[in-house]
Parts: sequence; C-alpha cells; structure tokens
Amino acid sequence: MSHKHSDAAFSRAKRLFPGGVNSPARACRSVGCDPVFAAKGDGAWVTDVDNNRYLDYVGAFGPMILGHGRQEVLDAMRAQLTHGLSFGMPTELESELGALIVEHVPGIERLRFVSSGTEATMSALRLARGATGRSKIIKLEGCYHGHADHLLVKAGSGAMTLGQPDSAGVPGTVARDTLVCPFNDLEAMQALFDAHPGEIAAVILEPVAGNMGVVPPEPGYLQGVVALCKKHGALSIFDEVMTGFRVALGGAQARYHVTPDITTLGKIIGGGMPIGAYGASSSLMATIAPEGPVYQAGTNSGNPVSVAAGLATLKILAHGGIYERLEHLGKALQRGLEEALAAASVAGTVQRVGSMITLFFTEQTGRRIKQLDDVPASAKARFGAFFRGMRERGFLLPPSQYEAWFISAAHSDDDIGATIIAARQALGDL
Repeated sequence: MSHKHSDAAFSRAKRLFPGGVNSPARACRSVGCDPVFAAKGDGAWVTDVDNNRYLDYVGAFGPMILGHGRQEVLDAMRAQLTHGLSFGMPTELESELGALIVEHVPGIERLRFVSSGTEATMSALRLARGATGRSKIIKLEGCYHGHADHLLVKAGSGAMTLGQPDSAGVPGTVARDTLVCPFNDLEAMQALFDAHPGEIAAVILEPVAGNMGVVPPEPGYLQGVVALCKKHGALSIFDEVMTGFRVALGGAQARYHVTPDITTLGKIIGGGMPIGAYGASSSLMATIAPEGPVYQAGTNSGNPVSVAAGLATLKILAHGGIYERLEHLGKALQRGLEEALAAASVAGTVQRVGSMITLFFTEQTGRRIKQLDDVPASAKARFGAFFRGMRERGFLLPPSQYEAWFISAAHSDDDIGATIIAARQALGDL
C-alpha cells in the first residue's frame, strides 16, 4: 500500500498540532507507525487520502455502530441543517432523544445533555460530590473517563495508595482526592472504603472496561460495587460512554441486570456527532441547576444536529434487530481469532462483550485478562507488529493493545471471514 499522501499530510499536521494529531492515540506511536489520514467512510469501510480502502474496526472508537454514512442518519442531519446549526435554546428534538434514553436505560429517569464524554463524567462526579457533601472518589485501574484533572490519576503498588498525577499539569492536591484500585477486585475497594470512612463520594467505572482492551466484569462484580456504595453512603457511577447502546439497547446495566446511581453516556447517542449525557433518578438530578445548587452549563449542550443524528441512530437500534446481528458477527470473529492464534501457535486470548472485542497477546494461551496488570509487558510490541500486518492487508484496528475493536451493523459475514484469514497471515508473520 502507498502512504505517500498520508505521510505528507502528517508532516503538515505536525507543524500545526502537538504530535500532528488532535487526540494522542491517533498518532499510532504505540504500534510503531504513522497514521493514515481518513478521506471518507462508507458502511464498514474507510478510505484514506492515498485511496487505500480499509475494513474498519475503529468505528471512531465506538459510535459508528451502524457503520459510516447510514442513510437515515444523514437524512435526519440534513433536515436539521436546513433549520439551523445551533440556537442556545431548548428544542423539541432534545426531549425526543431524552425520552428514548429514559425508556431504555434502567438507571436514568432524567438527564442532562453535554458536549462530550469527558464533560459527562466530569459533571457526574460534581453531582456526586454535591449530593453527598464528600470529596474523594474511587476509580479503577485501566478505566478511562476523559481528561478531567481528577481522573488522570494512576495508583501505586497497593490498593491503599493514594493517586498520583498521570499527566503534567495535574496538581497533586487534586490527585489526592482520587483513590485507585484494580478492576474486578471488591476486596481492594472495600479496603479503600474502610480506610476513608465517610469521605468517599462515588465510585466511577466502566462496567465493561474498554480502555484497557475489552475486560468484562467478573460475575457479581458490578452488583458488588453498587452494594458497597450503598453500604458506605457513596454513589455508583457507570461510565457507559462506550458501552451505552453498544453492548445492549440499555447498555451494560441492562445486559448485567444492575442499576447504578448515575450513568454517563456519549458516542452512540450522537450517531457519530459530538455529544454526551449524564443521568440518574429524578430526585438526584434535581440537585442540578437551575433546580438545585450543583452548577453545570454549556452553549453546545444538546446541539440540534448532534441530537438529530443520535435520535435517528437510536430509533434504528430500538427497532432494527441490530443487536442479534452484532452478537452473531462478534461470536464468529471471536471464534475465528481464537482459531487463528492456535494455528499460528501464538499465545493469546480473545475477549468480547457483544460487538466489542480485543485480541490480547499473553504469556499463556487462553489466560483471561481480569485487570490491567494481567496484560504482559511484551504484549505492546507484539500487538504493534500484528497491527501493522493487518493494516498492510487492508484491515484497520484501533492503534493500541489497550483498546477495544468495534464491529458495526454494516460488517458482513464475508467481512468477518476475510478478517480471520488476514489475522491468520499476520499472526503467522510474528
């Protein structure tokens, strides 16, 4: 494949943007290559500026569940464009989209639209702190909730260690209110509650981790988190920016039959356009201004073009039999990747929840990844080689071992079959 125009575009971009990109993962540094520059998307495919065509498993990191350029979504956006791009006023479309979300997401009775997933999680934590009068939060290793200061934190060697800043520019005084423990470890979480009685406002987590690769919750784990929060007077926050309307119509909380106190959403609820939301019970949301003392606002909150795209997407998901198809495609890809690993005698495991899937390179074949430390240091280099091999064969994966791949409704059985063949070849070259 030729990358001449992508290389030239990247050289220009590096003069304009830090690292040549507007979000760090796009630079592809962790997989040892330069990015391709997208020109257009069509269904399950993306074409770059060199006219190379790729089967897309990035899916804009989650929102393109229907694939690129779904006609009903484009039509809804065009209709709204003729009426206006933004008003700074309420629109009826907001209530239509809000009603669909309330109908399908168990933990939401009322909600507030914002402009991004980061805004949603930031606002949800402010709500939790305002409602409880407490300042500390617990987050889980390997779960990403956007780039707000108090969420860019990593832990020391033990679950009792206070967080340290994971980015320059984050004050230590902010990080000290963020406690970190391993995913899928209720004992570590209990230890944090015991060590900080009456101080913890909330626990925030991805109910299915997608930002350390796909790591499902162990049986009973999510229910245990919610129970611990209730026991200690804290609020449970499920960050469903990625899983909301992805792993089920009602998100992970519907799939696993557990209801958190607060839910954050993004990605799919905008159909690929920028949006976010946070929601909870009616009484808890009454804490938000102008009804209550917790302030949050935004000029582009509930942008009508984003809302139109999201509304069209959710209507299709609610009535189109999409999830059965995604489950079928996901099972086929998982089985094929497992067989490809075995055929190439490469140690690894494939983890999937619905249409989210990750091939992990491990030290032992089939070893389950339950938390961040289960991914060996050698996985990064092996995944980088695999990524490059797949890309040169026309298959575009998220550029990190620690990311979820996303299947869309536009993928076909033949697409999955071709992916498995390419994976066998790429794994054989390792």
